[in-house]
Amino acid sequence: MAPQLVLGPLLRHVDATSATIWVETDGPAEVEVLGQTGRTFEVARHHYALLRVEGLEPGSVTRYGVSLDGELVWPHPDDPYPAPAIRTVLPGAELQVAWGSCRVSRPHQDPFDLPPGEDDEAFGIDAIQALAESLRDGPAEDLPHLLMWLGDQVYADDIPPVIRRRIDDRTDDRRGAPEDQIADFEEYTWLYHDAWGAPAVRWLLSTVPSAMVFDDHDVHDDWNTSRDWRAEFADLPWWHERIVGALASYWVYQHLGNLSPAAIAEDDLHARVVDHEGDVLPLLREMATAADEDPSSFRWSYTRDLCGTRIVVVDSRAARDLGGPERDRRMVDAEEWAWVREQCAGDHDHLFLATSVPVFVAKGIHWTEAASEALAAGAWGRRVAKRVETARRAADLEHWSAFGHSFEEMVELLDDVAAGRLGRAPASVVLLSGDVHHAYVDRVGFPRDGTARSPVLQAVCSPYRNPLPPGQRRLIEALHSRAAWGVARLLGRAAGVEDPPVGWRRERGPWFDNQLAWLELDGRRGRLRFQRAVPGPRLEDLGTLDVAD
Repeated sequence: MAPQLVLGPLLRHVDATSATIWVETDGPAEVEVLGQTGRTFEVARHHYALLRVEGLEPGSVTRYGVSLDGELVWPHPDDPYPAPAIRTVLPGAELQVAWGSCRVSRPHQDPFDLPPGEDDEAFGIDAIQALAESLRDGPAEDLPHLLMWLGDQVYADDIPPVIRRRIDDRTDDRRGAPEDQIADFEEYTWLYHDAWGAPAVRWLLSTVPSAMVFDDHDVHDDWNTSRDWRAEFADLPWWHERIVGALASYWVYQHLGNLSPAAIAEDDLHARVVDHEGDVLPLLREMATAADEDPSSFRWSYTRDLCGTRIVVVDSRAARDLGGPERDRRMVDAEEWAWVREQCAGDHDHLFLATSVPVFVAKGIHWTEAASEALAAGAWGRRVAKRVETARRAADLEHWSAFGHSFEEMVELLDDVAAGRLGRAPASVVLLSGDVHHAYVDRVGFPRDGTARSPVLQAVCSPYRNPLPPGQRRLIEALHSRAAWGVARLLGRAAGVEDPPVGWRRERGPWFDNQLAWLELDGRRGRLRFQRAVPGPRLEDLGTLDVAD
């Protein structure tokens, strides 16, 4: 029987003249796209390939199909969606980048007419499916140049009912993993198939280039929050297989496609994988184990360049240094941070720093998180430290504000870039993030020292599909108040926390919908636009803001 596609194609990296396309097949095969061919590699009886397509025209739209062993298998003749397309970047032309995060996978019914019940009421309309439907009948020339997924692409600790049923049917050893948790690489493949297999999502991923980075739920809630968390989970009998499966599957399904063709050509692990005969899971297990134990052994951060605009995607989960008796906690370890600074240097029209968790949060939350770090480190004694550690994990106090050393390093980097100390000052410097299940824009203000600086903003957007319940929305709104700021600041001061080196003020939001955001760039001009998913399904504008003019 001829091989078939299991998942994909996914259009991943696209520049002016080339593209990479990822597929999963049900057996070993030679994959062909637009005359370019490549062999699949095997991971635990699953088969994958990442093809590079070259020789495309800048600013062009090229329809494509996927052949396996010489037989066209995608798109299907009766596919209701257009044939997948590659839209290349044209230097000097307008650019559109969309992003967001946090998407639960639940039943996808067409046309979004779910019967009354938990899924409909709890999760609402999927912004990703609404985006697909909004692009479906439009001209291919209007397709976004990039769609960024900034964390929680899958929920390994809040698994869909369909995956729970498959877990119940497993007869092999899950090493004691709870039934509501993913156990290993095999179960991770089920999550990705469920998340990306719906027709609308599958078409969107085949046609709009994507860049991704993990956050906690891709692995586990509170992943790498603290040394205490790591010590607790390291003792669980099922955890090692879980983290190995998480990082190995992330490399296959997300990370590999993040890389540019030049980066792939220099990637030692990719070279070993494609040259290996048979199952490469042992190679990925070796990588994953080392990456978990020593973050400096593997870099998940990467860059994307779009004709004068640079996007630096920062791993703010696996690259953490959780500190010790002789060193501070860091959101990004010292070696990784030096790399981030290096990637931000140079002459760019715009510079975007993407990180799954926000740098700037509501002032009340900022001071609470900063205080929690100091108290958990023993500012008021060991007994208080233990209680605060439990409380901050329960409340997810783990953004950049809770890693004071890294917060100050990020502020310093933003200042250096905006002031033109690392190259020509870009027209704008924008932090992109998600995680917090609401959207907003902050403007960052530096001390008035006579230095001319580019505008610096933070744009946060989540969820794609996982809205906060009303009670949590009200709590978030309360923490944005000046009263919450004042109380939390008193707590922080009592714990020995100093004032942050910069200020920030809310420009737009907060919005609590299923939503996504856009960066619309025209040379050194730029605009932010936020949209929410509404019945139809369609996307409805929430607000806009110029980032540079």
